Amino acid sequence: MKLTRRRLLLLAAGATAIAPRTAQAYPSRAVRIIVGFPAGGIGDITARLIAEPLRERLGQSVMVENRPGAGGNAGTEAVARSPADGYMLILSGTNNASNATFYPNLKFNFVRDLASVGSIMRGPLVMAVHPAFPAQTVAEFIAYAKQRPGKVNMVSSGNGTSTHLTGELFRMKAGVALQHVPYRGEAPALADLVAGQVQVMFANLPSAIGHIRGGALRALAVTGAARSPALPDVPTVADTVPGYEATAWFGLSAPKQTPADVIARLNREINASLADPRLAGRIADLGAAPFPQGPEAFDAFVAAETEKWAQVVAFSGARTE
Repeated sequence: MKLTRRRLLLLAAGATAIAPRTAQAYPSRAVRIIVGFPAGGIGDITARLIAEPLRERLGQSVMVENRPGAGGNAGTEAVARSPADGYMLILSGTNNASNATFYPNLKFNFVRDLASVGSIMRGPLVMAVHPAFPAQTVAEFIAYAKQRPGKVNMVSSGNGTSTHLTGELFRMKAGVALQHVPYRGEAPALADLVAGQVQVMFANLPSAIGHIRGGALRALAVTGAARSPALPDVPTVADTVPGYEATAWFGLSAPKQTPADVIARLNREINASLADPRLAGRIADLGAAPFPQGPEAFDAFVAAETEKWAQVVAFSGARTE
Protein backbone atom coordinates (compact mmCIF):
# COMPACT_ATOMS: atom_id res chain seq x y z
CA MET A 1 0.00 0.00 0.00
CA LYS A 2 1.32 3.36 -1.04
CA LEU A 3 1.86 5.76 1.84
CA THR A 4 0.77 9.23 0.91
CA ARG A 5 2.11 12.30 2.66
CA ARG A 6 -1.28 12.70 4.37
CA ARG A 7 -1.20 9.11 5.71
CA LEU A 8 2.36 9.55 6.99
CA LEU A 9 1.33 12.67 8.88
CA LEU A 10 -1.65 10.84 10.39
CA LEU A 11 0.56 7.93 11.49
CA ALA A 12 3.07 10.32 13.06
CA ALA A 13 0.30 12.14 14.93
CA GLY A 14 -1.03 8.83 16.22
CA ALA A 15 2.40 7.75 17.45
CA THR A 16 2.81 11.06 19.26
CA ALA A 17 -0.55 10.63 20.96
CA ILE A 18 0.29 7.09 22.08
CA ALA A 19 3.88 7.81 23.30
CA PRO A 20 3.03 9.59 26.58
CA ARG A 21 0.87 6.65 27.63
CA THR A 22 3.49 3.99 26.89
CA ALA A 23 6.69 5.70 28.05
CA GLN A 24 5.79 8.15 30.76
CA ALA A 25 8.57 10.17 32.34
CA TYR A 26 9.54 9.22 35.89
CA PRO A 27 7.84 9.81 38.26
CA SER A 28 4.25 9.59 37.06
CA ARG A 29 2.80 8.60 40.46
CA ALA A 30 3.57 8.62 44.18
CA VAL A 31 6.95 7.45 45.47
CA ARG A 32 7.16 5.56 48.78
CA ILE A 33 10.08 5.64 51.21
CA ILE A 34 10.00 2.61 53.51
CA VAL A 35 11.46 3.04 57.00
CA GLY A 36 12.27 -0.19 58.83
CA PHE A 37 11.68 1.34 62.25
CA PRO A 38 8.75 2.87 64.17
CA ALA A 39 7.67 6.47 63.77
CA GLY A 40 9.48 9.09 65.83
CA GLY A 41 13.00 7.66 65.67
CA ILE A 42 15.97 9.22 63.93
CA GLY A 43 15.41 7.13 60.79
CA ASP A 44 11.79 8.20 60.55
CA ILE A 45 12.80 11.83 61.10
CA THR A 46 15.43 11.59 58.35
CA ALA A 47 13.00 10.08 55.85
CA ARG A 48 10.45 12.82 56.47
CA LEU A 49 13.12 15.52 56.17
CA ILE A 50 14.15 14.37 52.68
CA ALA A 51 10.60 13.51 51.57
CA GLU A 52 9.48 17.12 51.85
CA PRO A 53 11.90 18.67 49.31
CA LEU A 54 11.73 15.58 47.07
CA ARG A 55 7.97 16.06 46.87
CA GLU A 56 8.51 19.57 45.55
CA ARG A 57 11.31 18.68 43.16
CA LEU A 58 9.72 15.54 41.71
CA GLY A 59 6.24 17.01 41.40
CA GLN A 60 4.68 13.89 42.93
CA SER A 61 3.69 12.72 46.40
CA VAL A 62 6.56 11.20 48.39
CA MET A 63 5.10 9.14 51.22
CA VAL A 64 6.94 7.74 54.24
CA GLU A 65 5.77 4.31 55.36
CA ASN A 66 6.99 2.67 58.58
CA ARG A 67 7.49 -1.11 58.44
CA PRO A 68 9.35 -1.99 61.66
CA GLY A 69 10.66 -5.44 62.42
CA ALA A 70 13.82 -7.55 62.70
CA GLY A 71 16.21 -4.64 63.14
CA GLY A 72 14.98 -2.93 59.99
CA ASN A 73 15.24 -6.08 57.87
CA ALA A 74 11.48 -6.49 57.29
CA GLY A 75 11.24 -3.19 55.44
CA THR A 76 14.50 -3.74 53.55
CA GLU A 77 13.40 -7.17 52.31
CA ALA A 78 10.07 -5.74 51.14
CA VAL A 79 11.89 -3.18 48.99
CA ALA A 80 14.43 -5.71 47.71
CA ARG A 81 11.53 -7.85 46.46
CA SER A 82 9.51 -4.95 45.00
CA PRO A 83 9.37 -3.94 41.30
CA ALA A 84 12.56 -2.18 40.20
CA ASP A 85 10.83 0.96 38.98
CA GLY A 86 11.87 3.66 41.49
CA TYR A 87 8.50 3.92 43.20
CA MET A 88 9.48 2.02 46.37
CA LEU A 89 12.71 2.99 48.16
CA ILE A 90 14.24 2.00 51.47
CA LEU A 91 15.76 4.43 53.93
CA SER A 92 19.09 2.62 54.22
CA GLY A 93 21.55 3.19 57.03
CA THR A 94 24.20 1.86 59.36
CA ASN A 95 21.87 -0.96 60.44
CA ASN A 96 21.93 -2.42 56.93
CA ALA A 97 25.74 -2.59 56.96
CA SER A 98 25.88 -4.33 60.35
CA ASN A 99 22.80 -6.54 59.84
CA ALA A 100 24.52 -8.24 56.90
CA THR A 101 26.66 -10.11 59.45
CA PHE A 102 24.59 -9.84 62.62
CA TYR A 103 21.66 -11.68 61.01
CA PRO A 104 23.19 -14.80 59.39
CA ASN A 105 19.98 -16.09 57.74
CA LEU A 106 18.66 -13.06 55.87
CA LYS A 107 16.61 -13.79 52.75
CA PHE A 108 18.35 -10.99 50.89
CA ASN A 109 21.84 -9.58 50.48
CA PHE A 110 21.88 -5.83 50.91
CA VAL A 111 24.91 -5.16 48.68
CA ARG A 112 23.78 -7.62 45.99
CA ASP A 113 20.02 -6.96 45.95
CA LEU A 114 19.80 -3.20 46.43
CA ALA A 115 21.24 -0.29 44.47
CA SER A 116 22.46 2.87 46.15
CA VAL A 117 20.43 5.92 45.12
CA GLY A 118 22.03 8.61 47.27
CA SER A 119 23.24 9.33 50.77
CA ILE A 120 21.45 11.91 52.91
CA MET A 121 23.22 12.63 56.17
CA ARG A 122 25.94 11.40 58.48
CA GLY A 123 26.69 12.19 62.10
CA PRO A 124 28.55 10.89 65.14
CA LEU A 125 27.22 9.18 68.20
CA VAL A 126 28.26 10.42 71.62
CA MET A 127 30.00 8.56 74.45
CA ALA A 128 28.00 9.71 77.46
CA VAL A 129 28.19 8.96 81.19
CA HIS A 130 26.26 10.01 84.27
CA PRO A 131 27.68 13.22 85.81
CA ALA A 132 28.59 11.29 88.98
CA PHE A 133 30.80 8.86 87.06
CA PRO A 134 34.40 9.46 88.20
CA ALA A 135 36.02 9.59 84.73
CA GLN A 136 36.20 13.05 83.16
CA THR A 137 37.94 12.01 79.93
CA VAL A 138 38.15 9.00 77.63
CA ALA A 139 41.64 8.21 78.93
CA GLU A 140 40.36 8.23 82.51
CA PHE A 141 37.40 6.07 81.48
CA ILE A 142 39.73 3.48 79.91
CA ALA A 143 41.93 3.41 83.00
CA TYR A 144 38.88 3.06 85.25
CA ALA A 145 37.41 0.23 83.14
CA LYS A 146 40.71 -1.66 82.94
CA GLN A 147 40.91 -1.66 86.72
CA ARG A 148 37.39 -3.14 86.86
CA PRO A 149 37.09 -5.56 83.92
CA GLY A 150 33.48 -6.47 83.22
CA LYS A 151 32.19 -4.23 86.00
CA VAL A 152 31.27 -1.17 83.92
CA ASN A 153 27.83 -1.48 82.32
CA MET A 154 27.56 -0.29 78.71
CA VAL A 155 23.92 0.07 77.72
CA SER A 156 22.45 0.12 74.23
CA SER A 157 19.11 0.27 72.48
CA GLY A 158 19.39 -3.44 71.68
CA ASN A 159 21.65 -6.17 70.36
CA GLY A 160 23.11 -5.35 66.97
CA THR A 161 22.02 -1.70 66.96
CA SER A 162 24.40 1.14 66.18
CA THR A 163 24.48 2.11 69.87
CA HIS A 164 25.61 -1.45 70.67
CA LEU A 165 28.17 -1.99 67.92
CA THR A 166 29.68 1.48 68.29
CA GLY A 167 30.43 0.48 71.88
CA GLU A 168 31.82 -2.87 70.72
CA LEU A 169 34.15 -1.03 68.34
CA PHE A 170 35.35 0.97 71.34
CA ARG A 171 35.93 -2.24 73.31
CA MET A 172 37.91 -3.66 70.39
CA LYS A 173 40.05 -0.57 69.78
CA ALA A 174 40.58 0.44 73.41
CA GLY A 175 41.10 -3.08 74.76
CA VAL A 176 38.62 -2.78 77.62
CA ALA A 177 36.10 -5.30 78.97
CA LEU A 178 32.68 -3.68 79.36
CA GLN A 179 29.45 -5.45 80.28
CA HIS A 180 26.89 -4.93 77.53
CA VAL A 181 23.32 -4.44 78.75
CA PRO A 182 20.82 -4.32 75.84
CA TYR A 183 17.52 -2.49 76.25
CA ARG A 184 14.43 -2.54 74.06
CA GLY A 185 14.91 0.90 72.64
CA GLU A 186 17.10 3.93 73.17
CA ALA A 187 14.69 5.86 75.40
CA PRO A 188 14.67 3.38 78.32
CA ALA A 189 18.45 2.93 78.07
CA LEU A 190 18.98 6.69 78.27
CA ALA A 191 16.50 6.94 81.15
CA ASP A 192 18.54 4.50 83.25
CA LEU A 193 21.77 6.29 82.31
CA VAL A 194 20.28 9.62 83.41
CA ALA A 195 19.13 7.95 86.64
CA GLY A 196 22.65 6.69 87.33
CA GLN A 197 21.64 3.02 87.19
CA VAL A 198 24.23 2.27 84.49
CA GLN A 199 27.56 3.81 83.57
CA VAL A 200 28.03 4.53 79.86
CA MET A 201 26.22 4.63 76.53
CA PHE A 202 27.26 5.34 72.95
CA ALA A 203 24.06 7.19 72.18
CA ASN A 204 22.66 8.77 69.05
CA LEU A 205 23.47 12.46 69.33
CA PRO A 206 19.93 13.74 68.61
CA SER A 207 18.58 11.56 71.44
CA ALA A 208 21.21 12.49 74.02
CA ILE A 209 22.08 16.10 73.26
CA GLY A 210 19.22 17.56 75.32
CA HIS A 211 20.35 15.60 78.39
CA ILE A 212 23.94 16.72 77.79
CA ARG A 213 23.08 20.39 77.40
CA GLY A 214 20.83 20.19 80.45
CA GLY A 215 23.57 18.65 82.61
CA ALA A 216 21.85 15.30 83.14
CA LEU A 217 24.65 13.54 81.22
CA ARG A 218 28.33 14.26 80.58
CA ALA A 219 29.72 13.82 77.08
CA LEU A 220 33.20 12.30 77.13
CA ALA A 221 33.65 12.24 73.36
CA VAL A 222 31.94 12.04 69.99
CA THR A 223 32.57 9.06 67.75
CA GLY A 224 33.22 10.78 64.40
CA ALA A 225 36.55 11.67 62.85
CA ALA A 226 36.10 15.34 63.76
CA ARG A 227 34.39 17.30 66.51
CA SER A 228 30.69 17.92 66.13
CA PRO A 229 29.49 21.50 65.62
CA ALA A 230 26.63 20.58 67.96
CA LEU A 231 29.14 19.90 70.77
CA PRO A 232 32.24 21.88 69.72
CA ASP A 233 34.00 21.57 73.09
CA VAL A 234 33.74 17.77 73.18
CA PRO A 235 36.76 15.87 71.78
CA THR A 236 36.62 12.80 69.57
CA VAL A 237 37.22 9.25 70.78
CA ALA A 238 40.01 9.09 68.18
CA ASP A 239 41.91 11.79 70.07
CA THR A 240 42.58 9.07 72.66
CA VAL A 241 41.99 5.85 70.68
CA PRO A 242 43.74 6.23 67.29
CA GLY A 243 41.84 4.81 64.34
CA TYR A 244 38.46 4.87 66.05
CA GLU A 245 35.55 6.21 64.00
CA ALA A 246 31.86 5.36 63.98
CA THR A 247 29.00 7.32 62.51
CA ALA A 248 25.30 6.92 61.97
CA TRP A 249 24.39 7.52 58.33
CA PHE A 250 21.31 7.38 56.17
CA GLY A 251 20.57 7.26 52.47
CA LEU A 252 18.06 5.90 49.98
CA SER A 253 18.37 2.59 48.15
CA ALA A 254 16.26 0.88 45.50
CA PRO A 255 15.88 -2.62 44.04
CA LYS A 256 19.01 -3.58 42.14
CA GLN A 257 17.61 -3.50 38.59
CA THR A 258 16.11 -0.01 38.89
CA PRO A 259 16.85 1.87 35.63
CA ALA A 260 19.97 4.02 35.71
CA ASP A 261 18.12 7.12 34.55
CA VAL A 262 15.63 6.80 37.43
CA ILE A 263 18.45 6.48 39.95
CA ALA A 264 20.25 9.44 38.36
CA ARG A 265 17.12 11.59 38.60
CA LEU A 266 16.57 10.70 42.26
CA ASN A 267 20.23 11.26 43.11
CA ARG A 268 20.20 14.66 41.41
CA GLU A 269 17.15 15.76 43.38
CA ILE A 270 18.51 14.42 46.70
CA ASN A 271 21.79 16.31 46.27
CA ALA A 272 20.00 19.48 45.20
CA SER A 273 17.79 19.22 48.29
CA LEU A 274 20.83 18.81 50.55
CA ALA A 275 22.37 21.96 49.05
CA ASP A 276 19.43 24.00 50.33
CA PRO A 277 20.51 25.85 53.51
CA ARG A 278 17.09 25.23 55.06
CA LEU A 279 17.46 21.45 54.95
CA ALA A 280 21.14 21.63 55.89
CA GLY A 281 20.17 23.66 58.96
CA ARG A 282 17.56 21.12 60.02
CA ILE A 283 20.10 18.33 59.66
CA ALA A 284 22.62 20.33 61.72
CA ASP A 285 19.99 20.62 64.47
CA LEU A 286 20.15 16.82 64.70
CA GLY A 287 23.90 16.94 65.26
CA ALA A 288 24.63 15.63 61.76
CA ALA A 289 25.73 17.00 58.39
CA PRO A 290 24.48 16.63 54.82
CA PHE A 291 26.23 13.73 53.11
CA PRO A 292 25.73 14.07 49.33
CA GLN A 293 27.29 11.41 47.11
CA GLY A 294 26.74 9.92 43.69
CA PRO A 295 25.35 6.36 43.44
CA GLU A 296 28.78 4.83 42.73
CA ALA A 297 30.43 6.58 45.69
CA PHE A 298 27.57 5.59 47.97
CA ASP A 299 27.88 1.98 46.75
CA ALA A 300 31.58 1.96 47.68
CA PHE A 301 30.84 3.54 51.06
CA VAL A 302 28.18 0.93 51.87
CA ALA A 303 30.53 -1.90 50.90
CA ALA A 304 33.29 -0.51 53.16
CA GLU A 305 30.87 -0.05 56.06
CA THR A 306 29.57 -3.61 55.65
CA GLU A 307 33.10 -5.00 55.84
CA LYS A 308 33.97 -2.81 58.83
CA TRP A 309 30.96 -3.83 60.91
CA ALA A 310 31.41 -7.50 59.99
CA GLN A 311 34.72 -7.37 61.86
CA VAL A 312 33.09 -5.71 64.88
CA VAL A 313 30.23 -8.23 64.99
CA ALA A 314 32.76 -11.09 64.81
CA PHE A 315 34.82 -9.56 67.63
CA SER A 316 31.80 -8.98 69.86
CA GLY A 317 30.29 -12.42 69.37
CA ALA A 318 26.92 -10.65 69.18
CA ARG A 319 23.93 -12.70 68.07
CA THR A 320 20.28 -12.06 67.42
CA GLU A 321 18.04 -12.26 70.48
